[in-house]
Amino acid sequence: MGERLNGIQEVDGSIPFGSTNIIACCPALAVHTPSVVEPSVKRDRAARLSRELRRETSGDLRRRRSIAGLSLAAAASMGFIALYQLGIIRHLPDPPLPMMDADAVDASPEAYEKLGTPDAVLGLGSYAATMALAAMGGSSRAREAPWIPLALAAKIAFDAANAAKLSVDQWTKHRAFCFWCLIAAAATFATVPLIIPEAMAAARAVTRRD
Repeated sequence: MGERLNGIQEVDGSIPFGSTNIIACCPALAVHTPSVVEPSVKRDRAARLSRELRRETSGDLRRRRSIAGLSLAAAASMGFIALYQLGIIRHLPDPPLPMMDADAVDASPEAYEKLGTPDAVLGLGSYAATMALAAMGGSSRAREAPWIPLALAAKIAFDAANAAKLSVDQWTKHRAFCFWCLIAAAATFATVPLIIPEAMAAARAVTRRD
C-alpha cells in the first residue's frame, strides 16, 4: 500500500491503534479495525457500570446493595463455622442462651454428608453466587437483561427454603441451635422482600417481549 493517511502509515490494509480520526472521517474503515473499536466499547460499558453500582441511588440498586450486604453477612457466619468444621479452631462460641450448642450441630454427621464436604464450605459458595447475581448488571438490568433478576429471585427462594429447613433440622435432630447458623438464616430471610420489586419488573419486561 505505502500511502500515508493523516501522517499514519497504513500496513496490509489495517489502520493502527490511535487512528480514530480516520475512522470518524471514513466509517467504512471501521470494519477493518475491530481491535480499535471493540475495546473502547467494552471500556465505556465497564465505566458506566462502575458509576452506576457505586453512585446511583435508584430503588432497585439500593435493594441490590442490601442483598449483597446481607449475603456477605451470611457468608461471614458460614466462614466462621467452616473454621470449626475444618479443625482450624476447636470451639464455636455461643451466647449464654438456652438451647444453643453450635459445636454439636456443626460437628454432626449431617453437616458432612453433602458431597463429602463440610456444609459451611458449601454455604460459602452458595452465598457468593447470590452476591454475584446481586452485583451483576447495571441499573436497567430488569429491562435489558431480565434473566438476571429472575435468576436472583430463584436463588434467593432456594436460599430461604434451605435456611428454613436447616433451622428446623437443628431442633428436630439435635435439640439445639447453632447461633451462627441462625444469623445466616436471618440474613437470608431478610433478602426475600428485597428482590420482589425488581423480579416483578423483570417479569413484566419478559411478558412485553413475548
